[in-house]
Amino acid sequence: MTTESTLTKLHEMRLSAMAEQFHEQLRNEQFNELSFEDRFALMVDIEWSRRKNNKLDRIIKGANFRYPQACIEDIEYHTDRRLDKYQILRLASGDYIQGKHNLIIKGASGNGKSYLACAFGIAACRQFYTVKYVRLPDLLEELAIARGEGIYKKVMKAYKKADLLILDEWLLTSLRENEARDLLEIVESRHQVASTIFCSQFDIQGWYEKIGEGTLADAILDRIIHDSYNIFIDGETSMRERHGIKE
Repeated sequence: MTTESTLTKLHEMRLSAMAEQFHEQLRNEQFNELSFEDRFALMVDIEWSRRKNNKLDRIIKGANFRYPQACIEDIEYHTDRRLDKYQILRLASGDYIQGKHNLIIKGASGNGKSYLACAFGIAACRQFYTVKYVRLPDLLEELAIARGEGIYKKVMKAYKKADLLILDEWLLTSLRENEARDLLEIVESRHQVASTIFCSQFDIQGWYEKIGEGTLADAILDRIIHDSYNIFIDGETSMRERHGIKE
């Protein structure tokens, strides 16, 4: 069996990283000092790492994050933000996802809720959970269009099955009754089955008014508030001002 034949077969089996490492081992005589087992293990490790990295890239890209470069390590713990670093690191470990619990991130506009939510999302991706990020106004519009095009169930299924769903700009505006029913469908299907992050400018007491219809509001919030960890981001100076253009 020729070297070229072996390389061709590795590429045909989509083992490109192994093929590259095999070629490097043939080129570099230093690898001759290693045993066959060590050389083969090295090729397998490189192929495995490449596939894991590619899978992570696909998961992050598929999540559609607003801030795809967000990460827990870059969170800024300014005193006025009043963030609990221990709580954030503990949640970033993914225990809340394993336990099928939710996160509620509250704070004024510009205080970094979306970034923090995306950082939690990236942390979940690193653990190979499936994540989906969407602004609530965009989600409601997408569902309305899907209903008109006859693909409502298909679109709804995508939001139901993600291990972690991030709903940004949660209840930024008041809902119509059909929108509240759509939210109940999602919240009910994910309750104690999968995790959701809710990012809101408003305290929970204000959510009832935004949802409108009393029975739907009770049903939606009953499935959220009793099963969620809460994070409040304060700030005398908004993050937009901190990172904006300085004159």
